[in-house]
Amino acid sequence: MAITSPRAALKRAELAGRLGCNLETIRYYEKIGLLPDPARTASGHRLYSNGDQVRLRFILRARSLGFSVEDVRSLLGINDGRPSCAEVSALAEAHRGDIRKRIADLRQMDRRLGEIMAGCTGAETPDCALTDKLFEDR
Repeated sequence: MAITSPRAALKRAELAGRLGCNLETIRYYEKIGLLPDPARTASGHRLYSNGDQVRLRFILRARSLGFSVEDVRSLLGINDGRPSCAEVSALAEAHRGDIRKRIADLRQMDRRLGEIMAGCTGAETPDCALTDKLFEDR
């Protein structure tokens, strides 16, 4: 794939800067196939098209919402073609359920830790309610 106009493309560092991600993130997404191999200049510099920028923005946004790499792959339709809205909705609903479960687990951990910490005096002694609980044999 050749790019004829240098204004039509960005180098990797420019793309990373524009989208606020790390250079290594772009390399990783290329390596695992979420981003296609970019065009190259005659001297071998990678050039990313507007389409590459749009695709990377999509990937970054999906990942920021906690979608797994495999979920992103499905959302992009890499394996089976573009998914239907129903398929996307089902994937998002399952992901949302996972998020809610993690939130519930975190709330439970927070409550339990708070209960244990309530017995902690904060004194400068080796006796500590928190470490005692962690060593406790149930």
